Amino acid sequence: MSESAVLMDEAGELRLSGVLDYRTGPGLREHGQALIKASKAEALVVDCSAVTKSSSVGLSLLLCFMRDAQAAGKALSIRGMPEDMREIAQVSELTELLAHP
Repeated sequence: MSESAVLMDEAGELRLSGVLDYRTGPGLREHGQALIKASKAEALVVDCSAVTKSSSVGLSLLLCFMRDAQAAGKALSIRGMPEDMREIAQVSELTELLAHP
């Protein structure tokens, strides 16, 4: 099984990696929220290029991270969304929402 993680660098880039599903989602949600709150950056980027597999939980995480950033007065954009996440976003009609910072 792939390890999942959310890490942040000094520039305000969150890197999501591994499998995003019902098992990993709650821990990633909690950790990501704490990283967003603690960040000093005004604009954050969530890089999803290291996500190996995602269910709808991955999109839920991104939406939660967007709300967390908005609550903290920070802009947030998403980069490197894998194909399975893009397909779920399309079916869920979330593509436009996730494309805007």
